[in-house]
Amino acid sequence: MGTASWTDRSLIQAGTFYPRGANNAEARLRYYASQFPLVEVDSSYYALPTVDNAVRWVERTPDDFVFNVKAFGLFTTHPIEASRLPRDLRGALPSSIQDKRRLYLKDVGQEFAAETWRRFDEALRPLDDAGKLGVVVFQFPRWFMPGKQSDDHIIRCRDSLPRYRVAVEFRNARWFLPERAGRTLDLLRETGVPLVCVDEPQGFESSVPPVAEATADIALVRFHGRNRATWEKRGITANQRFDYYYAREELGEWLDPIRRLRERVSAVHLVMNTNFSDQGPVNARLLMDLLADFGPD
Repeated sequence: MGTASWTDRSLIQAGTFYPRGANNAEARLRYYASQFPLVEVDSSYYALPTVDNAVRWVERTPDDFVFNVKAFGLFTTHPIEASRLPRDLRGALPSSIQDKRRLYLKDVGQEFAAETWRRFDEALRPLDDAGKLGVVVFQFPRWFMPGKQSDDHIIRCRDSLPRYRVAVEFRNARWFLPERAGRTLDLLRETGVPLVCVDEPQGFESSVPPVAEATADIALVRFHGRNRATWEKRGITANQRFDYYYAREELGEWLDPIRRLRERVSAVHLVMNTNFSDQGPVNARLLMDLLADFGPD
């Protein structure tokens, strides 16, 4: 159990999770790791992670602490901000796109993409060497439609990080339409890729149903909240989109599915992506309490 990120500004400013003495990056991570056994690194979606940061994360957490890491947005067909690339990589961009503010994987060319994969892989090695890397989460956008091209891309993502366990989250309901759901699950099982199960608002094109299925030896559930008013709203921050405190009854709906997942896999990772103010820790602790009440298994 853990939250998506431990460094959100609104969490720090809330003043209700970190104690008074946790006023720098090292102290905050050490305190977080004393409260939860797992965290998801979301910053790696926006910019390439670094070896130096990974080394510090290893040093500041207990031996059994686990980091799940979001895949860099370029790999998941999201646009990335060119300004967030390392300077030397920006200089290596094809001349035709040097001045573009936002870049897609299809823009950058194979050589550039290969170097980006290499750097991402290298940055995670300290976590992996220390036994602290859980999974790399590939969150695909709602325009990532089911079909052979997308199936092949999922396999390429897995093969591009052969040292690590990759997991897949979808943001388009078509992956789980009755005529497609079986094929989606079969693809992930055949390739050994965990499905990221989700709890999120329903009724939108981007709404994936709360399918609780294990497709590998690790299962994941990411809780995005149920804020229908902000789920597909444009021009807002991630904090605003996932602004939600869960009710006890809403999280209680997941107790049986989580137990069924646990019976089929070696580990279940539960991540709260409700990340405005102290919602992540509050919701995570509530689910932890519910699971404790549910029984020792």
